[in-house]
Amino acid sequence: MDTVVLNNFPCVIDFEALLTKLHIKKDSSYFAEIEMMVTEAQLLARPKIVYKETTIEVKGDNFVVIDGIKLTSQVLRVNMEEALKAFPFVVTCGSELELWSKQFEDYFSSFCADTIKEMVLRLAIHTFEAHLDKVVGLGHAVNMNPGSLNDWPINEQIQIFKLLGDVEELIGVRLTDSFLMLPIKTVSGIRFPKEGTFESCQLCPREKCPSRKALYGS
Repeated sequence: MDTVVLNNFPCVIDFEALLTKLHIKKDSSYFAEIEMMVTEAQLLARPKIVYKETTIEVKGDNFVVIDGIKLTSQVLRVNMEEALKAFPFVVTCGSELELWSKQFEDYFSSFCADTIKEMVLRLAIHTFEAHLDKVVGLGHAVNMNPGSLNDWPINEQIQIFKLLGDVEELIGVRLTDSFLMLPIKTVSGIRFPKEGTFESCQLCPREKCPSRKALYGS
């Protein structure tokens, strides 16, 4: 299957949800500023997705080989026990919002812009998962992300990029020498069918993580 790019899909920023995240009430002196920021961000937001259907070719003790690319992680290998196909992906809030956010210098405005970008990224991830469910019919499926666990370190992101091709050309996401992605509000990973549920959070002891989806050890 060829690499698929999704870059023209609805993305509506939930203003009420944003106010809740920021702990801001409608009578706050910050309300008008936040409303203006959301209006600007909504006009500029162009989140993007790139993914590819791949074949799991080899399963070792602590690695899998997918379309000729080796991914080293025992947790990934165990979770892929029954999987035959996998879908590496990169999802981003988009360079447009990243550039927009750089104009804000004070702490509060920068935090608001960062929260807006995070919300747009989460909307794009949801769009990606719903899209795969519709066009591929994965059924039960989970995501795993390089860097979310010590078992699958962040430098493995380069393998995801190799599977997808020129990600910067496709959706404007660049991988730095330290294996961070730009724009910052970008996530890479691999989605694959798996019965039951799994979240990397179950194996991560980090407390008070704003992105936690499951209890540690659950």
